[in-house]
Amino acid sequence: MQQRTYKTAVMVVHDLVATALAVILTFVFRFNGEFLAERLHALPLLLPPFMAFAGLVYARFKLYRTKWRFASLPDLAGIVRAASVLALTLLVLDYVLVSADLYGFYFFGKIAIVLYWVLQIFLLGGTRLAFRYLKYARSRQSSARGATVPTLLLGRGGDIEVLLRAIESGSVRKLSPKGILSPRADEAGQMMRGVPVLGGFADLERVVGNLAERGQPVRRLVATPSALTPEAEPDDLIARARRLGLPLARVVSLGEGMRDAELAPLEIEDLLLRPTVAIDRPRLERFLAGARVIVTGGGGSIGSEICARAVAFGARAVLVVESSEPALHGVLSQPALAHAEAEVTGALADIRDRDRLHAVFAGFRPDYVVHAAALKQVPYLERDWTEGIKTNVFGSINVADATIAAGARALVMISTDKAIEPVSQLGVTKRFAEMYAQALDAEQAPNTEGAAERAAEGGRAPTRLIAVRFGNVLGSVGSVVPVFKAQIARGGPVTVTHPDMVRYFMTVREAADLVLTAASHADREARAIPAGPSADQRAAVYVLKMGQPVRIRELAERMIRLAGFEPGDEIEILTTGARPGERLNEILFAREEPRVTLDGIEGVMAAKPVFADRAVLEGWTERLARAVATNDRADAEAVFEEAIPDFRDRAGAAAAAENLAQSHPEPAPNPV
Repeated sequence: MQQRTYKTAVMVVHDLVATALAVILTFVFRFNGEFLAERLHALPLLLPPFMAFAGLVYARFKLYRTKWRFASLPDLAGIVRAASVLALTLLVLDYVLVSADLYGFYFFGKIAIVLYWVLQIFLLGGTRLAFRYLKYARSRQSSARGATVPTLLLGRGGDIEVLLRAIESGSVRKLSPKGILSPRADEAGQMMRGVPVLGGFADLERVVGNLAERGQPVRRLVATPSALTPEAEPDDLIARARRLGLPLARVVSLGEGMRDAELAPLEIEDLLLRPTVAIDRPRLERFLAGARVIVTGGGGSIGSEICARAVAFGARAVLVVESSEPALHGVLSQPALAHAEAEVTGALADIRDRDRLHAVFAGFRPDYVVHAAALKQVPYLERDWTEGIKTNVFGSINVADATIAAGARALVMISTDKAIEPVSQLGVTKRFAEMYAQALDAEQAPNTEGAAERAAEGGRAPTRLIAVRFGNVLGSVGSVVPVFKAQIARGGPVTVTHPDMVRYFMTVREAADLVLTAASHADREARAIPAGPSADQRAAVYVLKMGQPVRIRELAERMIRLAGFEPGDEIEILTTGARPGERLNEILFAREEPRVTLDGIEGVMAAKPVFADRAVLEGWTERLARAVATNDRADAEAVFEEAIPDFRDRAGAAAAAENLAQSHPEPAPNPV
């Protein structure tokens, strides 16, 4: 902080000196003889108030928000605006207060004021651009010395330019760009920051051969996001790279502008989705700046990504609550968390242990809690149904109660699309947990007796409790994509449960950003709206707009082709039959859930709550506890049928699954 204040002071002094110099040079260039002497004599009276005014103008146009090494066109535009205001000020003063009618002469005159405007822009902007060029030259020399891997960069000009800047600044290391391949024909033959565009993706073999003949053999291909869009035909690009034996990597980053950028192998699942939903990064930075965040189940694939994103968006402290010691150690060892500026700690705790959970939450005092801990594998929960209730129902109740007791502003409970019209233990336990959270949220709403009492006690804002429903998350434990990849690597067969089964898919990054965006909306726009039928913005359930669902068989066929094989001929696809708890189509909202319009948030949908009275819910939870204690599954399912009437229709789904299984008797090793 002290160093930043010092640097800002140096910039302010420079700009004020440049202002004085611009005025003096204007007089020297414009006047001579006694006219010059007269004006120089008046400088002690003119310069001090003008420099003070100039300092205010520079601050108003935010000339000190950007470091000089990152000076750009927006900064130059700010300088032009500031210099224009100063020039207009001089014009008004010269022609109104020091006019020829009063004093018989103009102190500046129009030509001198125009000259001042040009000099002021040059002295303010030129220094910044010169400083940036020196830093650029030094960083480029440094990166050139460490560049050991001859590389071809793939993508459109905008993405390539950002990547080249990252290479020059050292964010992406060891790459020595020898050329660029762009999917846009009009970019061929151009130069981007000194690197030539050598052709399109179809020219890959020719370009690699030409570079090898010139003694510059390419050792790596690096793809930017624009190289992986459907329009760029990335399938063909992967096939060409494999024929040449060149590793193909993609650029990933936790920040904007390639900040904290790194290279990762290009995975098949990177090409399976629609374009990624863009996140409102400034919104999340404003929301999480200085916040304290707890993530239960933070050692999992989704929980760990939420931790990393919270740190990237400026959270002050993150606590990972995890029941698995290896998982906790693994997530805390990740570079994004181990070397973060935020305070990242862990706690071994099981969400089933109510007392331990309350103690951990009370000690940390979170602003926000993300509840990602759960059991989620459909076949296991159908068999071991008591464990699903203990974790997904009672564990979630413990988290919700501990969140309110700790005074957090919001809890985001991660749910599933299987919670709508549930036919499985996973779906019904998650839906029951949603209902409990929604009942507590209604009690916390403004204009309720409980909320008024809490406000009178401590003056704190009531806790918001919401749920986020996920589709299938690519790369998470149990996702169908890793299973298909393993089956393809073994040479097949690839097993699908039904040729007409469809699923929604999202990336782990999208899942994490959806959680944080939902929390920001719940704690901002939706906070002041009371519960009730007129609460158009008081959402309870949030869902990402995931486009059209993907047919699982088509997914398997494309993955086989991306791996370099032909489905059916080289790798067989077997249909195994749907299992208990599965259905052919996933839905995002229940019929009775009224939709909510989220103003200003793209890519996210929401619905109002549908829940039971708190007293009724407590009666159901007591009966569930007795059913678990006595291992009475029929009694537990009777409770679920009473709480969630759609669960009564699961028998029809089970019969359909049984018919499918009888027509395809092979076991299904992959969860879909």
